Amino acid sequence: MLWVKTFHIVFIASWFAGLFYLPRIFVNLAMVPADSPAERERLLLMARKLLRFMTLLAVPALALGLWLWLGYGIGLGPGNGWMHAKLAIVVLLIGYHHACARLLRRFETGTNRHGHRWYRWFNEVPVLLMLVAVALVVVKPF
Repeated sequence: MLWVKTFHIVFIASWFAGLFYLPRIFVNLAMVPADSPAERERLLLMARKLLRFMTLLAVPALALGLWLWLGYGIGLGPGNGWMHAKLAIVVLLIGYHHACARLLRRFETGTNRHGHRWYRWFNEVPVLLMLVAVALVVVKPF
């Protein structure tokens, strides 16, 4: 079980690195002047590669988490309300990941509707979700 937990943590940390950095690329994309197509294409290429890589990291992170939960029974049974809250956070993170993919498609098609300030705030969402998830797992408040 400790090996599964170790790899789960490593894949989660790696996935979060992408969740933190991809919206930062969006900030830069939103600031690219119209007369800089080379800069725009370079940032789009970086964003596409990062999204693909972080998706590949998310799959084992989630699979290992399911293995810990269902295979080893972590968080099952009475007195484990924290796990339900953590699973809600995981669903929100999957939604955030999907939202990043949709936002990237909007940049690619030229239909982005947000400015760089909006993306700066959007970039803070995974930080807050990670804070709550870690607190739930470590403190187990309910």
